[in-house]
Amino acid sequence: MRILIAEDSVLLREGLTRLLGEYGHEVVAAEGDASRLLAMVSEHEPDLVIVDVRMPPTHTDEGLRAAVELRGLRPTTPVLVLSQYVEESYATDLLALGTEGLGYLLKERVADVREFVDAACRVAEGGTALDPEVVAQLLARNRRRDPVDSLTPREREVLALMAQGLSNSAIAESLVVSAGAVEKHISSIFSKLDLVPSEHEHRRVLAVLRYVAGI
Repeated sequence: MRILIAEDSVLLREGLTRLLGEYGHEVVAAEGDASRLLAMVSEHEPDLVIVDVRMPPTHTDEGLRAAVELRGLRPTTPVLVLSQYVEESYATDLLALGTEGLGYLLKERVADVREFVDAACRVAEGGTALDPEVVAQLLARNRRRDPVDSLTPREREVLALMAQGLSNSAIAESLVVSAGAVEKHISSIFSKLDLVPSEHEHRRVLAVLRYVAGI
């Protein structure tokens, strides 16, 4: 796997480079400035981009904003955000662009090196790796009651498979039902979770976030 790292801490950049190398992966570039992220991705065409949230010059949200821009322009590029912080606004924007090939992990909660490398590989292969604490913080401001409890057992099965990143057709195959039945279940899920169509929010992502938060 060819990896590009955007991280302003020299020690962490070097540490990640050596760690990933030990597991047989190649770091094709390691940069401390988020402003060059798009150019570096175009130059190196990595299999995975690992990016911090707070980077120069203001150390607020440059890395995450760069990741949002990257996913908007190159939605198939796998991105793993690795940070000490949950920047709620841009994190929501990032998730709204699609959760396939996307991860958001908190540095202080990475307790096992092998699990971290496995998570990176999963994201590179098109999967998802979201720290439960990230999900909890994104939902905390808007949680009143848990509407997930109102879902039927079948709807919860469908939502669980959505959380694994499966498409409607893949869900239908897994549950041995028709694609039309899956669409009806998803429509009911959106209704029960009070997720109305919106130009600015991705209902499938929000439904999955609410499910993961309740696990």
